[in-house]
Amino acid sequence: MEEEIQMLLDEAKAGNKKSLEHLAIELEKIRAGRATPSMLDSVQVEAYGAMTPINQVANVNTLDARTITVQPWDKSMLDEISTGIINANLGLNPQNNGEMIIINVPALTEDRRKELVKKARAEGENAKVSIRNNRKEANDYAKKLKDDGLSEDRVKDIEDEIQTLTDSSVKKVDELIDKKESDIMKV
Repeated sequence: MEEEIQMLLDEAKAGNKKSLEHLAIELEKIRAGRATPSMLDSVQVEAYGAMTPINQVANVNTLDARTITVQPWDKSMLDEISTGIINANLGLNPQNNGEMIIINVPALTEDRRKELVKKARAEGENAKVSIRNNRKEANDYAKKLKDDGLSEDRVKDIEDEIQTLTDSSVKKVDELIDKKESDIMKV
C-alpha cells in the first residue's frame, strides 16, 4: 500500500512539473521587447516538400536587442523562410538581402505590452487549472485507496501532502508570471 501512495505522490509531482515546464515554454514564446532566436521557434518552413521547423533549415541568431538574423543553409530557401515567418503571424516583417533574412523587431507599444501581459496571465491560469486537475486526480485516487482499506487518517495525510504540492506549484506559476510581467512591462 505504501508504494502505491508513493507512486501517487510521484505522479502528482511529475504532473505539476510538466505543467510548469509547459508554462515556461509558452511564456518563452511571448516576446518582451527584446529579440531572441526562440521567437521564431513556432515558424514552419516549406522545405523540399515538407513543413520543417525553421531551425532545421537555417541558423537563427540575434545581432542586437532588436534584430534577428536567419542564415539559411541553402540560399534557395530564402523566399520560403520569409513566407514561413509571415505565415506564422508573429507581427514580424522579414527583409531578404539575398544572403540572409533580417528581422527588425519593433518596440512594443503600451497597449501591446498590456495585451502580452494578459496573454501571459492566461497561460498562467491554464497552468494552474492543470495543476488543480492533477490534485483532483490524486485526491480521487487517495479516496479509492481508502475504499481498499487505507485508514481515514492516512488518507487525510496524503490529501494534505497533495495540497502542499499543489500550493508549491501554484506559487511557482505566480512567480513565473510575475517575472514575465515585469519583463514585458520594462521599457
